[in-house]
Amino acid sequence: MFEGFTEEFVDTGGARILVRHAGPGEPVLLLHGHPRTSATWHRVAPQLVEAGLTVVCADLRGYGRSTGPPPAADHVAHSKRAVADDMAHVMTRLGHHRFAVMGHDRGSYVAFRLALDHADRVRALGVFDGVPLTHHLDHGGTRFALHWWHWFFYAQPVIPERVIGADPEAWYGGDPSIMGTENHAEWRAAVRRPEVVRAMLEDYRAGVTVDAELERADRSAGRRLAMPVLALWSQRDDLEELVGDPRVVWREWAAQVVGYGIDSGHHMAEEAPDAVARAIVDFLG
Repeated sequence: MFEGFTEEFVDTGGARILVRHAGPGEPVLLLHGHPRTSATWHRVAPQLVEAGLTVVCADLRGYGRSTGPPPAADHVAHSKRAVADDMAHVMTRLGHHRFAVMGHDRGSYVAFRLALDHADRVRALGVFDGVPLTHHLDHGGTRFALHWWHWFFYAQPVIPERVIGADPEAWYGGDPSIMGTENHAEWRAAVRRPEVVRAMLEDYRAGVTVDAELERADRSAGRRLAMPVLALWSQRDDLEELVGDPRVVWREWAAQVVGYGIDSGHHMAEEAPDAVARAIVDFLG
């Protein structure tokens, strides 16, 4: 995987972040979702480099080989604000002041927070298989809770660690024939580590507490996204079924929203990499 990419760790002050980067042109930061690592982009990233972009793939705080502080009772240490600050620091260290950011699943929430908190630095935003956290929490109702019950299970104390820790590979269910053998091996090594599972759960605990509070405060303050937004969603997953057209949801936050459904299951970067790469390249021009 990632032939020709440089792999290194960046100390952000609050975390130690694994990054892979390569390319000659305008920078784009790619952020993975749960329970993946930056390796989920292994089929997309080389295509973006070939198209002339500089690509940075990072493991989120606590995921994969990135490390962070111990969990805190208020979950702030794993908030999207803290993780977005990590990514802003990473891009500064790599010499990129202005950049595009594309996030999938949980990574889309980090990308969204990065665009809100560092608006002067984010020139374009991509949100894949995600809408704002508060849209789900405030409007989802029973149907959402039944479909995405894992959000509320992962947010519980102690019990999820015990359940998942009994057999994390069976719980998460990665398939090397779909993921690719090296990507699968990296994911497998990560989910076998209890501290990674704990950090991934803290991501969800932060999501329903501090992250939701920050989003609601932003809405009350009338904050909007000035940069163009690309919304993609997996047509063989259930986001569109639950929220309707994700572009309509994102237009509550941004004026410039484009996008479409990708013929894929949830992990689109692994299952439909050509379509995802083409969408990113077309969007960034």
